[in-house]
Amino acid sequence: MYPGYITDVEGIKVGHASSQEGMTGCTVVICEDGAAGGVDVRGSAPGTRETDLFKAEKLVDRVHAVVLAGGSAFGLEAASGVMDYLEEKNVGFDVGVTRIPIVASAVIFDLLIGDHKVRPDKSMGYQAAENAGTEERSQGSVGCGTGASVGKILGPESSMKSGLGSATVRAGDLVVSALITVNSFGDVFEKNTQIAGVYDYKMGRLLSTEKIMKESTDKIHFSNTNTTIGVVATNAILTKAEGNKVAQTAHNGLARAINPVHTAVDGDTIFVMGTNRVQADLNLVAMLSAEAVEKAVINAVMASEPYGKMKSAREIREKVL
Repeated sequence: MYPGYITDVEGIKVGHASSQEGMTGCTVVICEDGAAGGVDVRGSAPGTRETDLFKAEKLVDRVHAVVLAGGSAFGLEAASGVMDYLEEKNVGFDVGVTRIPIVASAVIFDLLIGDHKVRPDKSMGYQAAENAGTEERSQGSVGCGTGASVGKILGPESSMKSGLGSATVRAGDLVVSALITVNSFGDVFEKNTQIAGVYDYKMGRLLSTEKIMKESTDKIHFSNTNTTIGVVATNAILTKAEGNKVAQTAHNGLARAINPVHTAVDGDTIFVMGTNRVQADLNLVAMLSAEAVEKAVINAVMASEPYGKMKSAREIREKVL
């Protein structure tokens, strides 16, 4: 496991809420003081909320929370619960009569695991926000990662369990962390070695999505049941335009650890939250964001627990060792 968690960034809180019955959940990343935001959506099948506000020309320049949720588009409702919680705490954009919390969100498709009628909703979002703290360090099958899986080109019966992972990289006073839920169509790699993805449960071995796509097009299962989503948080001082650039570069971390990635059946989305405390070179922040994301992806699959017959990456590695 690579070290670090997104709460290493001062001013960031994280909370989770999960349902074992539904095998789903949500994760909220909160910056009560407001963070300079950025976002980049690379997959072609996203489920998102409030992404337009991150454009440089839009009025609001701070985001107070990002919600990562299961439940596909149904899970976007969890963000409303986070809004309620933050409004009660007087956190948000001041409009005179109240404060409006700026809460963005992205979702993964996890309806094929557990009870598909149980989804992240307003109450689950509120619970996640209530649970949020600066000491949270859970990874694996928790929150948004509860029902995540990878390697679904041959259908869900050949996929492996995945989850939520985090990692931190530093350069002097600069801190860049990532929190990623890996629910990818593609396989996951560490240093060019496949560690999770399509699995042959009869033969007990990993298969290659890339090879299947090249050689067995008749077996390809192109369903919109995938997406890798996450948040990069940093203590760097950023504008919205710079936050968007960091989000773009952060996707390089996905490309290093997942293949194929950013497909037509993924909704890959990365948000950026800058707490604006340390002056740093934009190129350095962007470079470190890709490293943090790559390591967080690997941690997500290595920290996950098996579910039913679905194997985890750690289970496979322990068997080999």
